[in-house]
Amino acid sequence: MKNTATQAADGTRPGKEQQESSGGEKPVTVIIAFIANLLVAGAKTVAAMITGSASMTAEAAHSWADTGNQIFLLVAERKSRRRRDRSHPMGYGREAYVWSMFAAFGLFTAGAVVSITHGIQQLLEPEPAGDYGIAYAVLAIAFVLEGISFTQAFRQARKAGQERGTSTLQSVSTTSNPTLRAVFAEDAAALLGLVIAFLGILLHQLTGSSAADAIGSILVGVLLGVIAVILIDRNRRFLVGQAVSPALLASVAGRLGAHASIDRVTYLHLEYVGPERLYLVAAVDLVGDRLEHDVAVALRAVERDIEDHERIEEAVLTLSTPDEPTLELDAGTRS
Repeated sequence: MKNTATQAADGTRPGKEQQESSGGEKPVTVIIAFIANLLVAGAKTVAAMITGSASMTAEAAHSWADTGNQIFLLVAERKSRRRRDRSHPMGYGREAYVWSMFAAFGLFTAGAVVSITHGIQQLLEPEPAGDYGIAYAVLAIAFVLEGISFTQAFRQARKAGQERGTSTLQSVSTTSNPTLRAVFAEDAAALLGLVIAFLGILLHQLTGSSAADAIGSILVGVLLGVIAVILIDRNRRFLVGQAVSPALLASVAGRLGAHASIDRVTYLHLEYVGPERLYLVAAVDLVGDRLEHDVAVALRAVERDIEDHERIEEAVLTLSTPDEPTLELDAGTRS
């Protein structure tokens, strides 16, 4: 950790302010998903109009919902990266969870509800379908495009998992980055939905009954509903205060204890204030026995050092009393 000499008048540090205003890592995963979903949505819509397939109609609704969701996720990426100011001293990181929540609701209403409703209508009032070759061709193209988008999301999730010593799926489930989780889950659901739609259309062609096609539409809707509920719940947890993992808590405690000016740590609180952004409160015992003025200066210097870490939005330190026990945590896996 590097020392930061001064603090800006609005409460932000110059170094971090410049880093955050540059936007950081570009949301490549979301952009790729948006382009893929836009192309797929258009192709599925045309195919649904030509074939009259309920499953294809459900898939078109799915893709249009995903396309709209990517816009919400891009807004989430942009707004959550705004630097903190007087009105938002903890930054705007939680904007990511709000806009990702909107995206999840959109997936539920525009994807799940429409697909299930259309499937039920098809069961009650069957409509003829044809031109199956067009449907299969569009599904194949969609599978390739969705596969490209999913591969990008999988790579990002696997990289994050490797950095923390966890599996890819665990990384997606526990990450504080809602856009990565949304793209990964939606692309995985899209690939599974394409398989369901293919089977529904194939059974329709082989049996001549539209029931399988209609059931395929309903199953696609149920799949989207489940994914949407999971995403809504995850965003809700981070908005109301998701606890950090024991591994992360132990890792930060270890880094604090290793600081040259800190003798021991007796209390540590970490709270997510955005994707990969943390608010830190700790009670520490400084090295040596210093005068009050020197202690205050040293404590503020340590806070600046800690805040220089890319994941720490703000650090607040207080002094431990002699009778407080040293905080002991098992690091376990890497954070």
